[in-house]
Amino acid sequence: MESPYKGKTGLIRLWNAFGYSLAGFRSAYKHEDAFRQELHLAVVLIPLALWLPASNIGKALMIGSVLLVIIVELLNSAVEATVDRISLENHDLAKRAKDIGSSAVLVSLINVVVVWGLVLAD
Repeated sequence: MESPYKGKTGLIRLWNAFGYSLAGFRSAYKHEDAFRQELHLAVVLIPLALWLPASNIGKALMIGSVLLVIIVELLNSAVEATVDRISLENHDLAKRAKDIGSSAVLVSLINVVVVWGLVLAD
């Protein structure tokens, strides 16, 4: 079944998409501990990146690496919610999907450490 909102275009579609995005952000904040922790970390790291002595490109890379963690965590949370919606029973494919999503978050966190380390070492 296709969404009844798929036919919307122009400003109505943009407005609806913005509302859905805010709802997803609120839902992630309410239901996902890891998202809350990473968001709180971003609230500290993003201003810190602006304050630290780095080039504008360095600052952009530092902030971008932090935002990438938020993006990956949102996608991971979506995968986990979808898997749980399909079934709560233990299944190898469900575990694999969740583990792979978790690995993506870990890689994005390692990326923060590497980017910040390289920028600040310069």
